[in-house]
Amino acid sequence: MGREDKASWKSNYFTKLIQLLEDYPKCFIVGADNVGSKQMQQIRISLRGNAVVLMGKNTMMRKAIKGHVERNPSLEKILPHIKGNVGFVFTRGDLVEIRDKLLENKVRAPARAGAIAPLPVIIPAQNTGLGPEKTSFFQALSIPTKISKGTIEIINDVHILKPGDKVGASEATLLNMLNISPFSYGLQVEQVYDSGTIFAPAILDIKPEDLREKFLAGVANLAAVCLSIGYPTVASAPHSIANGFRNLLAIAAVTDVEFKEAATIKEFVKDPSKFAAVAAPVAAAAPAAAAAPEPAKKEEKEDSESDDDMGLGLFD
Repeated sequence: MGREDKASWKSNYFTKLIQLLEDYPKCFIVGADNVGSKQMQQIRISLRGNAVVLMGKNTMMRKAIKGHVERNPSLEKILPHIKGNVGFVFTRGDLVEIRDKLLENKVRAPARAGAIAPLPVIIPAQNTGLGPEKTSFFQALSIPTKISKGTIEIINDVHILKPGDKVGASEATLLNMLNISPFSYGLQVEQVYDSGTIFAPAILDIKPEDLREKFLAGVANLAAVCLSIGYPTVASAPHSIANGFRNLLAIAAVTDVEFKEAATIKEFVKDPSKFAAVAAPVAAAAPAAAAAPEPAKKEEKEDSESDDDMGLGLFD
């Protein structure tokens, strides 16, 4: 079967992209730097049944989306993020689960000259097994070494690259000689599109508990401000009522004012022994814990009695 011509291929690509945008409400915009064809095939297999991966030229993706903006204006938000080596991962499933599957499919790779380090690279202290003639590589990178049994030994752990550093020819050569593959590559989630909204992937790490904690902290701050300035709101009203009720109890305790809720505290004021009776069960818990050492005291007492029986005194 012959290969379709370029015009037909473009037309089919546009149709496929538009169809995916209509069928799937959610998608990831992913970076595909340093991802090979074999690795891409493995990623497609792992996502089969859960998501669809579509790559392509940026100009074609922009043109297809611009032609569909009239029917779905929210797609225009995607256009500024189509830059670099990117593609789409369309899904109807849970975004966090699909994101995790994408991040699991990574392949370790050696450091190449000119690449940007995505993470710090540390060469551990070790005997490299290399001959003394390779010392120049270590000297160029200011790595402390010594010759041990005819081979080069690295004395201390060395931070050779920081995140964002460009890998030089010397670093790449040295890491390859030491058989160190410091980097791992895969599809990187750059932006998330969900039903007309686009946001950073870090938002997916926010859990309901985090939102609840932030909301409660905001309510507490709002209530504190309202109480300080005397401005009643829904957040401060319960605190205002509680403070007012405590003031009423304090007034009732020292006056003849009577109301149902103040009956208990007035009884305690008239007869403090009732309060002591209520507090006694709580206070009794502490002596119970201190009762354990009694056997030791009993033994000491028995020992002292035996000494007395023997006629031995402290100053004998």
